[in-house]
Amino acid sequence: MQPMRPYRNLSGKSGVVAYATGPDYILVKFSDGAVYRYDASAPGARHVARMQELAETGRGLATYISRNVGKRFAEKL
Repeated sequence: MQPMRPYRNLSGKSGVVAYATGPDYILVKFSDGAVYRYDASAPGARHVARMQELAETGRGLATYISRNVGKRFAEKL
């Protein structure tokens, strides 16, 4: 697995602690230690692009996942 960047967590309440991005995917590490891969197969390219934007800004990623993506991930690592 590639090195992950700490999630800035500007709200101070996020369940996301780190992430890594590639051209068409995002890996998200949650506070419980679980790491999930999201890509074009699940939940789809549009969601992945938005998740990458939120990860970079450091705000809203966990909320976006819970409201729009849910358990639609490509793989649990």
